[in-house]
Amino acid sequence: MPIAQNPLSVEVTLPREDVALLKVEGYLDVDTATEFQHHLANQLHHGRRHFLLDLSEVPFMDSSGMNIILRVYQEARDLPGSVHIISPLPAVQRVLDLTGVSITVPVSQSVDEALSRVDAHPEGPQVPDA
Repeated sequence: MPIAQNPLSVEVTLPREDVALLKVEGYLDVDTATEFQHHLANQLHHGRRHFLLDLSEVPFMDSSGMNIILRVYQEARDLPGSVHIISPLPAVQRVLDLTGVSITVPVSQSVDEALSRVDAHPEGPQVPDA
């Protein structure tokens, strides 16, 4: 059985009952995105509405990782809830900026900052009517 070249580690903690903090370590790409998606789906299943994604230990993310973030963003928004990206490394921040994901999904520099944003809009982000 081959060993993954870039294993992914996801540690889930619950700062609050409806808030899941997922600390992600490793490459978030086509080989690891499904594992990340399973962690998010599990938290959705258990009633979490707000997702804090700590990407401070993710040196690389491709479109597979971005798609999962956007998918959970859509699901959380419908609850209503929210998704916040925390402390992405420069390479990941660049991908988020180039693709426009950082315009849609708020980027915070700390867990406390992200929690403050959750407190400011507990029913999710205020989206203007189209």
